[in-house]
Parts: sequence; C-alpha cells; structure tokens
Amino acid sequence: MIAYIRGTIEDLEENAAIIEQQGIGYRIYTSAMDLDQLSGITDEVVMHIHMSVREDDVSLYGFLTKEELKMYELLISVSGIGPKAGLAILSALSVQDLQMAIISGDPKAITQANGVGLKGAQRVIVELKDKIDLESMLNPKASGVVSSGNLAASDGASDTITNTALALTALGYSQLEATRAIRKVSGAETMSEEELLKKALKELL
Repeated sequence: MIAYIRGTIEDLEENAAIIEQQGIGYRIYTSAMDLDQLSGITDEVVMHIHMSVREDDVSLYGFLTKEELKMYELLISVSGIGPKAGLAILSALSVQDLQMAIISGDPKAITQANGVGLKGAQRVIVELKDKIDLESMLNPKASGVVSSGNLAASDGASDTITNTALALTALGYSQLEATRAIRKVSGAETMSEEELLKKALKELL
C-alpha cells in the first residue's frame, strides 16, 4: 500500500496531478483546492495517498495534508459516497468547513459539492457526526478524527456548538458564516451557549 508519493509536478489536469518520481509519472486524483495550491509549486511535493483497488481499476487519490486524506477516507466510508463524490465535497469545502457542517448538521453546505444531493449530504452528517473531534475541529492543525473512547467527552460541547450555530442562523446569518465565526472563537469547546454566542457575534460584526 502506498502511503505517500514525493516528486515533481509534470502536469496538472482538470481533476488530477501528474507527479514524477524516479522516472515514473503517477496520475493522482485530488481536490480542486489542492490543485490550486499545486499550481504555484515548483519544488518537490509530497502527496498523501489513498489507493483505490477495484476489479478493473487501480486509482490513486492524493492530498497535500494528512488531515485532508483522513477526511476523504471518512467520506468514502459513508454509504453512497464514492471516490468522485468524496473529491467533489473536498473541492467545495475545506476540511474545517466540512467538519463544522457535519457537527452543526448543515446538509445545505455539503450540497455545494457537484453531484451531492440532500440525501447524500444528510447521510454524511448522520454517519460521521460522532467521528469528528470537536477540539481538533476548532484547531485546524489537528486531525479532526476521534476514537470511540473520547466521543462522550465531546457530546456536551457538540450540543453547544450546534445550538449556537442555530441561534446565529436565526439572527439571519448563513450556516457557513455561523460555523466559521464559531471556529474563530478560542476555547469555544469549553464555553456556555450564551458566552459562545456573544464571542461568535463579535467575529461577525
């Protein structure tokens, strides 16, 4: 199994990068966000790889960060979300915005991805909500994935985040604006709903 590929960019396609490593060119399918970043890189790059092996096809899916790879692998574990849909979601939303959409129960944000309908977005939320680590979600440097052992500890904070996001949308802000504002609040996971709402409002004003 390939964990990562380090090499130089030989070409960028509509949805893939051709990375040369020791004379071999690897076609690596990736998100639109990563393609944008790759377009400005002239040195060697490292892409973290998910290898999809099917009866008639072997494809490589790669990402510039381990966090994006982990999120992609979570996405394709959802029933009905295949490799292309997973890429589409990560092309429409950053890892942090997707995590916030999941934890706050916002399927409309996920339907921004091409080919992902409301039912698919709702499945993503239902199947992944308990797999998102709230503390990591609020800290973009962390992985955002939790083990079953610490799910319970984040349940109360998760409710606070969700209720605060709902309060902000009731005030006229979009779900995406609300979740981004909450993510900017330092220590949000330890605050009461009232305190978090006040802090988030300051970020929006």
